[in-house]
Amino acid sequence: MNDNYQLNSVFNYRETLMSKAKNYIQDFPVLIPFFILLSSILVFGLLVGDRFFSAFALTLILQQVAIVGIIGVAQSIVILTAGIDLSVGAIAVLSSVVMGKFTIDLGLPPEIAILCGLLCGTFFGAINGVLVAKVKVPPFIATLGLWMIVLAINFLYSGSEVISAQTLSTEAPLLQFFGNKIEFGGAIFTYGVIFMLLLVVLMSYVLSQTAWGRHVYAVGDDPSAMMLSGVNVDRTIISVYAIAGLICAFAGWALIGRLGSISPQAGQMANIESITAVVIGGISLFGGRGSVVGTLFGALIVGVFSLGLRLLGADVQWTYLLIGVLIITAVTIDQYIRKEVSS
Repeated sequence: MNDNYQLNSVFNYRETLMSKAKNYIQDFPVLIPFFILLSSILVFGLLVGDRFFSAFALTLILQQVAIVGIIGVAQSIVILTAGIDLSVGAIAVLSSVVMGKFTIDLGLPPEIAILCGLLCGTFFGAINGVLVAKVKVPPFIATLGLWMIVLAINFLYSGSEVISAQTLSTEAPLLQFFGNKIEFGGAIFTYGVIFMLLLVVLMSYVLSQTAWGRHVYAVGDDPSAMMLSGVNVDRTIISVYAIAGLICAFAGWALIGRLGSISPQAGQMANIESITAVVIGGISLFGGRGSVVGTLFGALIVGVFSLGLRLLGADVQWTYLLIGVLIITAVTIDQYIRKEVSS
């Protein structure tokens, strides 16, 4: 009798722990990518040694993921509405090309050219929003089509020509602003990294503390209920895609700082890389759950794997293999959590 009581107590204790763990993961999906990030840093630190734990190496990871992190924020707010944006990379690159061409070819002041580039990104983002919200084109198809269109405009307008770093540093150093660096105790932070971190903080606040942010989550969770409660769902969706386009334009400006030059061929994989960061970061592809902080962790995980394996001298394909496993694992966990919530 005593033994049975003790066994039941053990089982009940385990069930209570499992239940608490599920609730924590449901309420704070960012915990999983945070744990993976810490674990990967510790593992590679042990395998590589002091080189990996140096301030320079850790801040180098931040520099490498800055563009993906910024674009990932744009992708995050779109996916939170149960959408997707395949045009993010193309919009970022076209915005950078507009900034460069308007300054070098048209002779506009760099400040005006940058503003035009930001408006360019916002415009194409808003088109995505209108197609999705008003025309009711599925987000995948709408943004796939716009990706092709923006890509074509990019190459036609730029003539596939690169604007060199020397030309920019001479005629428009403001365009390279995000490439400037601050050194602190061996750690090197570019303005692009600082912008990425500030953007994550800002969007985290907006999504959690403002009515617009709550509407974004609610639209992704249950748009029909939002319409019944009087929320203008279409306007929310259009604003999300427009803001995503604006963020991508800032990413294009940061890309100039990262490369030093303006290349129409740059950033072509940013759409896939941003989705990877979002998924690994714990944002549900079905919308309504997750945070931009998780996306930052997702981007950092990819950066840690890339640098760690490079320092170990491993083939780059191992990075793709591990990231692929992480993506499938993250989606599987998301499906499991959704199943638990619905039951």
